[in-house]
Amino acid sequence: MDALDKKLLGLLQADCKKTTKEYAHALGLSTTAVYERIKRLEREGVITNYVALVDKKKVGRDFTVLCHVRLIQHTKDNILRFEKQVQQLDEVSECHHVSGDYDYILTINVADMNAYRLFMVNKLTAIDQIGSTQSSFVINAIKKSTAVYF
Repeated sequence: MDALDKKLLGLLQADCKKTTKEYAHALGLSTTAVYERIKRLEREGVITNYVALVDKKKVGRDFTVLCHVRLIQHTKDNILRFEKQVQQLDEVSECHHVSGDYDYILTINVADMNAYRLFMVNKLTAIDQIGSTQSSFVINAIKKSTAVYF
């Protein structure tokens, strides 16, 4: 990846709905050159997906919880079963296997505290591999970005 690839990735992360011609103009390249760069970045797996970012408040999912999870046992089978089950939970937008006092940190988006309680009682506690949890409720997101900077 050269400097132009990095600049192109920055432009795509800021707004991937612009035309190739608009990116070409911003980079001082031809439309064909930009098109070929984008296709190469996709083929090489640098660009993995294009998505629409949704306003959580407008879809009723703006109550965000960071839930720390500790497993009962750290066996390969328990880890794989937990990870498979948590991937099926629509309310969980992120799950990170971490070091420290807990094994995982989940980002959960629901409507409100009652919805979180129902999620905990009906879904999360149904996962047998969980030994304990600790929840933190997001008061305000100070910085939130999907971009990777170079």
